[in-house]
Parts: sequence; structure tokens; C-alpha cells
Amino acid sequence: MIKIKFQDDSIREFAKGSSASDIAQAISPSLRKKAVAAEVEGELYDMDRPIDFDAKVRFITEADPEALGILRHSAAHLMAEAIKSMYPQACFGVGPDIEEGFYYDIDLGEVTLTDSDLSLIEKTMQRLVAENQPISRSEVSRAEALKIFKDDPYKQELIRELPEGEIISLYSQEKFIDLCRGPHVPSTKWLRHVKLLSLAGAYWRGDSKNKQLTRVYGTAFFNAADLETHLKLLEERKKRDHRKLGRELDLFMLSEYGPGFPFWLPNGMVLRRELEDFWYKAHLKEGYKLIQTPIMLNKDLWEISGHWDNYRENMYISSIDEQEFAIKPMNCPGGM
Repeated sequence: MIKIKFQDDSIREFAKGSSASDIAQAISPSLRKKAVAAEVEGELYDMDRPIDFDAKVRFITEADPEALGILRHSAAHLMAEAIKSMYPQACFGVGPDIEEGFYYDIDLGEVTLTDSDLSLIEKTMQRLVAENQPISRSEVSRAEALKIFKDDPYKQELIRELPEGEIISLYSQEKFIDLCRGPHVPSTKWLRHVKLLSLAGAYWRGDSKNKQLTRVYGTAFFNAADLETHLKLLEERKKRDHRKLGRELDLFMLSEYGPGFPFWLPNGMVLRRELEDFWYKAHLKEGYKLIQTPIMLNKDLWEISGHWDNYRENMYISSIDEQEFAIKPMNCPGGM
């Protein structure tokens, strides 16, 4: 038997190997239905993962802050399963949950996805949701994991980088298997309110020397109302997107000759000067004194400030009269 302590400090005994689902069912069948996952001694567990030691357990429902992340990461796996069924040649990089949703980086070979493909992927996802596929966790050895993902170079790379002795866990939905720490929702029926949003290119591991993968973004919520509210918010953001407004109002232009650097147009300069004037007046009113320091400074200063050791690889460096100078990586240096 194992002793399980709950949030109210009560303690009950259960059979060794009982899952969070078993424990929740013993407390209240409604709790088992609502629980997304469980926190066991500070670690997040799937509802069906066995517990074989005395532990403090907290059940996570959609009201808890961890719940959306679990739901969205599960949605990323659902999307990957749908894509794999549609494009069997697909290989998968990483697919985390992020602040407002999730993404997955995918190598589709010669196939190029377009926005119109997203609705087709969503339809496949909806079919998988209707099947209510159980999502199950298993632990395997490094050799077994490498064998399972023998045709996926990205998963192979991730597996080989795991420290010796690290638990390697896999998550399965029918025939689809993915490498993941988890946890996940109990089954695909939890993933009814998912929306795929956009496509982007992303170099594997953020390195331009590597292959560019297709990144598919999406989001997920526990109910239709929250999803609809979020989609409306995204539409409002699009209307206020500075890139869109910049074009429509002739504020600035962008050029391949200066990626990321705006070329201010007359309308934009009026707006910029107004904002700068407001900024200056606000600071002077609060008692600030203004200074201006050089944009480029000698390497010696960056060594003193610590920027050279910590940020050198991302600094723009130039040699002038056999001395190294660098553009300041942020606004703080130079006022020392």
C-alpha cells in the first residue's frame, strides 16, 4: 500500500501502482472526469501513470494554470498525428506549447504546405478527436527509442543528446508515437477546441546552417467560447499590426538592404518626432537628466562591462586602426 496526502492534508491509503485516475475515482467520479493531470511530489503526471510510492498529490483541472499548457502540448501531438497520416514521409522536430498556443516543426520532404492545407489538417484532427483515442505513456531504453525513430533524424538527434540514465518516455495515440516528457490529457476527446493558425519557416534548432522546417502554429482551449474570444483578439491584433499600418499609412518601408531596419517616410517621421518629443518631456518632468553615448565603443569597455564574454557572438564587431570596436548590444553601456 502507498499513502497519498492531499491538499487538505488528509491522508488515504491506496494499492501500490494506483494511478491518479484511480485515486481521483475513489475520491469522486466527477473529479476523475474533470482532472487533466496530477502533480505528484511536484512532478506533473498523466492521469494513468502509476504511482508506486508515498506522495503528496494535487489534481489539475482546467481551472489550474498548468492545464492549458498540457492541453496545448497534447494538441501539438494530435496535429502531428494528423499530418503523419496525411504525409507519411513527415519527420518531426520539436512541438512545444507556447504562451498562447503551440507549434510543431516538421520536415515534409518535397511537400510545401499552404494556408489552405490547414483546414484539411484540422478535418483530420477532428476525426481523430471523434475516435477518442487514449493517449498512453511508456518508458523505453535508449536503444529501443533509436530503433522506433530510426527513420526520423530529428528524433534520433534528440535521443542521442539525452544524458545517460535519463528516463526516455514515449506517448502513443493509436499508431502514432512521439518522444515526449509529458504529461498529456487522457485522450483525444479533450482536444475538441483546436485551431491551426499559421505557417512559418524555422531552421532546425534555430541554426541557419541546418535545414529549414515547416513550423505550424495553432492554439487550443477547453471550451468553444474561450477559443472564439481568442480568435477575435487575434483579428484585432492583425488590424493594429505595425507592419500593416506602416504600409497603409505610409509610415515606413522595409528593404532587403536593411532587414529589420525601417526606412522612415515623411508621415512616419511626423509620428516619430511626436513620440520622441513626448518621451523627452515626460522624462524631464520626472527629473531625469539626458545624456547621449557613442553607438560604437572599444572592446576594452565591453570586457569591463562583461558584455564581451556574454554577448560577443551576437555583437557587431569592426576593426578600426588595428583595434576592435563593437556596436553596443543594448542601451545601457556607455553611461558608466
